[in-house]
Amino acid sequence: MFKGVDESDMLDLSIKKTCYFYKKGQIIFYEGKGALGIYCIHSGTIKVYKLGPEGKEQIIRVVMPGELLGLRSVISGRPHSASATALDDSVCCFISKRKFFQLTIKYPDLSQRIMITLSLLLDGAESKITSMAQKSVRERLAETLLSLENIFKSEHSTDGTIICLSREDLANLVGTATETVIRLLSEFKHDSLIEIRGRKIKLLDKKALHKIGKAF
Repeated sequence: MFKGVDESDMLDLSIKKTCYFYKKGQIIFYEGKGALGIYCIHSGTIKVYKLGPEGKEQIIRVVMPGELLGLRSVISGRPHSASATALDDSVCCFISKRKFFQLTIKYPDLSQRIMITLSLLLDGAESKITSMAQKSVRERLAETLLSLENIFKSEHSTDGTIICLSREDLANLVGTATETVIRLLSEFKHDSLIEIRGRKIKLLDKKALHKIGKAF
């Protein structure tokens, strides 16, 4: 995001940012609270979610190192539209609204990258709404596994393993009951589509999962 910002401004940003350590399960910010700045994920995994009337979570997305949190609320000037919680021990660097907007004014390319990021988030939200409305739970689970495999994959981990995601969180991401996800994962395992080792899931047959999820 900060590509093109000169060395002196990056040094100033490094000095003025504040880094926080969050234990697994710790809240980073709550839905409805005012946004005072943005968070850049340094390490760990964060879930962004909304709570239903009965307190059930609906996970909107999973955020990995290098990504930003709270961007939409800071740009719009509105309270956070969702909550964020650490899925595992994480480090997030906080940048105040004032400092962030100073950089966007000085570097027009930064503003352009922000617009692209917000557009991609909107595309993702629209796709998720369509999937929830038109696909079965089995199709959504296959689609979600493929998406998560891509999210968790890094240049140091190419084995297709999904890590640090409980069955409950996976169910909240898919939008179904935990018991349903457990049953469907067992079916996928029986069909040799995935391999399960505790919480870790390795995708064995992505082509078949694409076919089930009707992914494009």
